[in-house]
Amino acid sequence: MDGLKTRLRQSLQLRLSVALSVAILLVATVSGAFSYFSAYDETLELQDNSLHQVAALYMRQGLAFRYPGTAHAADADDEETRIVIQYLADGQSVSHADDSQLPLPIPGSVADGLSTVVVGNEPFRVLVRTDASGKRFAVAQEIHSRNRDARNSAWRALMPFAILFPILLLVVANLIRELFRPVSTLAAMLDTRDDQDLRPLDVHPLATEIRPFVQAINRLLGRVSRTLEGQKRFVADAAHELRTPLTALSLQAEGLEQEAMSARAQLQVAKLRRGIGRSRKLIEQLLALANAQLAEAAPGSVSLHETCRLVLEDLMPLAEQKQLDIGLEGDDAQLPMQEVELRTVIKNLVENAIRHAPEGGHVELQVEQNAEWIVLNVHDDGPGVPPQDWERVFDPFYRGSEHVGEGSGLGLSIVRTMVQRAGGEVTVGYTDEARQLGWRVCLRWRMAVD
Repeated sequence: MDGLKTRLRQSLQLRLSVALSVAILLVATVSGAFSYFSAYDETLELQDNSLHQVAALYMRQGLAFRYPGTAHAADADDEETRIVIQYLADGQSVSHADDSQLPLPIPGSVADGLSTVVVGNEPFRVLVRTDASGKRFAVAQEIHSRNRDARNSAWRALMPFAILFPILLLVVANLIRELFRPVSTLAAMLDTRDDQDLRPLDVHPLATEIRPFVQAINRLLGRVSRTLEGQKRFVADAAHELRTPLTALSLQAEGLEQEAMSARAQLQVAKLRRGIGRSRKLIEQLLALANAQLAEAAPGSVSLHETCRLVLEDLMPLAEQKQLDIGLEGDDAQLPMQEVELRTVIKNLVENAIRHAPEGGHVELQVEQNAEWIVLNVHDDGPGVPPQDWERVFDPFYRGSEHVGEGSGLGLSIVRTMVQRAGGEVTVGYTDEARQLGWRVCLRWRMAVD
C-alpha cells in the first residue's frame, strides 16, 4: 500500500489513470443502478398494461367465462406467467383455497382498479373492472413471475454497461499512454544526446500544457551554453596569450646555453628548457582542446592514409630515439573530417603510443573498413592502462594511476571531442586481451548512406 501511495504521488500518469478510472466506475455504477431500476419499473408497468389490455379485450368482445372442472394446461401454457380472468362472484363459491384450480378464490371485497391480493398464500396482481352488465370481473397474474421477468429485463439492461466499462477503461489507459508518449520520447532523446549538445528541444510535438516547462528547459540550456562557451573562450584566450611569453622564455634559455657557465648552471638551464617545452606543449594542447570544443563541425572529406603518413613523417624522429617499429596497415578510407582536425587526432594518439611503448617496441596503425564502419586502431605494446581507468582517461588532465612520460593529460580529451563532433566513436582497451598488455585506441566512423 505504501508503494502504491508513493507511486501515486510521483506519477502524474498513474494519478490521471486512477482518477479517470474511479470517475468512470462511479458514473457507470450510478448509470447502471438508474438503468436497472428504470427497466425494472418499466417492465412492471408493461405487465400492468397487459392486465388493462386483457380487461379491455373482454369488455370489447363480450367473452364468456368457462372454468374446467379439473386443472388443465393447454400446450405451451406456463402456469406461473399466465393471466387469469374471472368474475369476482365466481370466486366466492369455490371449495378450494389455493390457486391450483379456476376460478381463483379472490375476495369479493377487492376494490376496482389495480391492487395486490394474496390468494392461497400466493400474492397476485389483480385488476378489478365492472362490465356493461354490471358484473365485476378480475384480471389476475402471479406477482412472483412478474418480478422475475422484471429482474431479467433489468439485468439485460445492464449488459451494455458490463461490456463497455472494461473497454472504456482500456481506451482511457491507452489514450493516456499515447498522450504521454511525446514526453517519454523527449526523455529518451535527451538520454542519447551528447554531453556537448545543448541545442533547444523541439516543443511542437508536445501538448500546450507541457510546452512552458520544456521552454523553460530550453532557456536553461541556452544559459548553460552561453556559460560554457564563455569558459571555453577564456581557456582559448588564456592559452593564446601564454604562448608569447613562453616563446620568449624559450629563446632566452636558448641564448643562455651559448654563454660560458659552470656545469651545474648548464644542467639547470637544460632543465629550464625542458620545463618551458612542457609548458609550451601544455598550452598548445589547451588551445587545441578549446578550439575543438568551440568549433562547429564543418563538412569535409580527408584521406585517412595520407593523413597518417604525414603524422608519421613528423613523429619519425621521436620514434627513432626509442628505436620503435612503427607502421601503417590496411586500405585507405575517406573520413568526414577536416584534415587539420584528423591530423591533430592521429598525432595525439601516435605521440601517446610512442611515449608508452618500451625501447625497441612496436606502434601500429590499422585501418579497417566494412559495410557499416570505418575503423582506425592505434596500439602499442606498452604496459597498458588498468580497466578502472579506461573511462577516466578521457577526462582533461587525468593521466592515470600509473602514468609515465611527460604527457599533459589532454590528448585523449582532444581526440574524443573531435571524433565525436565528426559523428565517430572512441573506445579503449588492451592490445593483448589475454595477457592484458599494451594500449589500444579504436576510432570508428559510421559509413555514409547514399
